[in-house]
Amino acid sequence: MQVKIQETEIIQAAEQGMDAFVDVFHHHILDAIGGELNAQGMSQLGPDQITLLAYMIFREEVMDGGFIQLIHNGYGPFIFLNPFAKAMRLWGAKDFCNLIYKGRKLFEKYADELTHECSDEEFMALFEKYPEFDELDDEFIEMEEEVTETVARYIDEHLESFAEIIK
Repeated sequence: MQVKIQETEIIQAAEQGMDAFVDVFHHHILDAIGGELNAQGMSQLGPDQITLLAYMIFREEVMDGGFIQLIHNGYGPFIFLNPFAKAMRLWGAKDFCNLIYKGRKLFEKYADELTHECSDEEFMALFEKYPEFDELDDEFIEMEEEVTETVARYIDEHLESFAEIIK
């Protein structure tokens, strides 16, 4: 699917910083597939577009509630059982790639316990029950800005993989 973005919108976002720049592409790609990532939408996107959506899901979930929330909300298979980590390495985010692989090991070990339906109270107890995730959460928080900068640089260097820029 060809996503179209006005050049002026990209320039304005870039002036606001890397987060805004990445967000412009994220929102336009998501809008192009109806606002929700699903199998049908993914089939219309290219690999770089899917990787960007995966990163944004990862970032939002982990910054909000850590790896436990990411896995509990059902994103574990999408993040850990697809070539997301490899794509991030190819984009230049080697440390982040390694972090995803560490997360995959824990996902494979605890997926059943972390993905079952539970009350809010039971969900909060998961953080105490699985403290191994704390280190991963902290590691991502420390590297998030650098990873987002790497993502922004990759988008800037491969614009045609993400959208058609309308002058």
